[in-house]
Amino acid sequence: MKNKKISRVAELGLFTTVALILSYVESLLPPIWAAVPGIKIGLPNIVIILILYKAGFKAAAAVSFVRVAIVSLLFGSIMTFAYSMAGAVLSLTLMALCKRSNVFSTVGVSIVGGVTHNLGQILVAIALFDTIQLGYYMIILAFTGTVAGVFIGLAGTILLRRLEKMKI
Repeated sequence: MKNKKISRVAELGLFTTVALILSYVESLLPPIWAAVPGIKIGLPNIVIILILYKAGFKAAAAVSFVRVAIVSLLFGSIMTFAYSMAGAVLSLTLMALCKRSNVFSTVGVSIVGGVTHNLGQILVAIALFDTIQLGYYMIILAFTGTVAGVFIGLAGTILLRRLEKMKI
């Protein structure tokens, strides 16, 4: 039993490291759409999708929280943490509910995650700046979140299938 717990912690540590590396790689990429700030593909979410499907909500939440905290400390600020954590909590919660419903494919779950991550961040911005007009930005972010969700979902689907073949 003790070895199983140690293995689990080590596995989640490796997944967290991969998510951190993907966060760093994503920070090096040029803006996807320079006219609209803050739009990213969400490469670390490939790891979150994998963990959600392979290890469950609690493990995915742990890795997501640690990744957001470390990335905010290394590359951001307390505001980065607030925006990122709001997006991560909302998206992971809704992705888990969609996965549990067995109605959505991995790509569908990922799309929900991409869009709701953006929604969480917009809600924080609306609260901080006390202006509902920021909600209009969600029109663009819903589109980009959907496109990113498709990409991340397809990558997650491919990786899940390969891990199944490897019996990991």
